[in-house]
Amino acid sequence: MPKIVFNRADGSQQIVEARPGASIMDTATRSGVPGIVAECGGAMACATCHVYVADDYLPLVGEVGEFEDEMLDDAAAERTANSRLSCQIRMTDELDGIEVTVAPEQ
Repeated sequence: MPKIVFNRADGSQQIVEARPGASIMDTATRSGVPGIVAECGGAMACATCHVYVADDYLPLVGEVGEFEDEMLDDAAAERTANSRLSCQIRMTDELDGIEVTVAPEQ
């Protein structure tokens, strides 16, 4: 199974296995990753699963959709070029080892 490396707010890392097809948000909440609130459960209605994707993986996660783009504009933490909603990234074998930093505020 592909793995996700979560960089946490306290500077530590948490590495978890993800089911192919599962979102990064689903994997984070199932694995108890701190900082991923996921208030809307993945409906892209809250921006409380904001992460920063490592540069090497940005080309592999696809483009930010129009609605995701609008949601990121209202995210609690600063938006950067690497900002994504983790509910919108589905795991594949190609993403094995993806590194994401949990936004400091949700």
